[in-house]
Amino acid sequence: MKSDSVLVLDFGGQYCHLIARRVRELHVYSEIVPCDISPEEIRELNRRINVKGIILSGSPYSVNFSDAPRIDPRILELGIPILGLCYGHQLLAQIFGGKVSVGESREYGITYVTIDKPVDILKGLRSREKVWMSHGDTVVEAPEKFEVLAHTEYSPVAAFRHREKPIYGIQWHPEVAHTERGVDILRNFVEDICHCSTEWRPGDLIDRYIREVAEKTGGGKAVIALSGGIDSGTVTLLAARAIGER
Repeated sequence: MKSDSVLVLDFGGQYCHLIARRVRELHVYSEIVPCDISPEEIRELNRRINVKGIILSGSPYSVNFSDAPRIDPRILELGIPILGLCYGHQLLAQIFGGKVSVGESREYGITYVTIDKPVDILKGLRSREKVWMSHGDTVVEAPEKFEVLAHTEYSPVAAFRHREKPIYGIQWHPEVAHTERGVDILRNFVEDICHCSTEWRPGDLIDRYIREVAEKTGGGKAVIALSGGIDSGTVTLLAARAIGER
């Protein structure tokens, strides 16, 4: 049976893998994919997983750089809920016509955010929350069809939502432990907004990979290049379970 899943689009941010880990800790399968993944590639992924949500990660780039990584804008029309974090938040703002510029003051580290509307992605949060920020650019004007949900002293649009579509952006990092209610934010997204089943367990992934190795080898033999590292060692162990002495 296919697992409900959330894709994490990788823009090169330092916390990309941590985002995927936090989603999995909520018992929802997550998979990291290139930031420029196409709708056709997402549909192909749906052959083995149920893509129920998309998270846009942070990035060391500025959205105003000419060579900044982008998304295929067609994924915004798939009807799949989308959550932009930090750079992802700024990218959504820019795509939909908002204004992103260098902030009056760079926010880095512990910051206190004012929750203006504790709804949807911010449901259950207090009026003032302790969060982790790491950004130089700031969304200074929300796009026309977006509603501001939170702000800080230097970020007038620290969180927003589209008024008609399940598209959300947050300037801070809910995946980082220093954000006190970060897990609640991610849970709101994967459970309440994406409607993901929370029955996935890491063992399910192991079983799936073993089945895939067995199917791809088709009863034949396989050769493994083992470097001694964790990645190739894990592959070797899974292959051994799948095809034994072959």
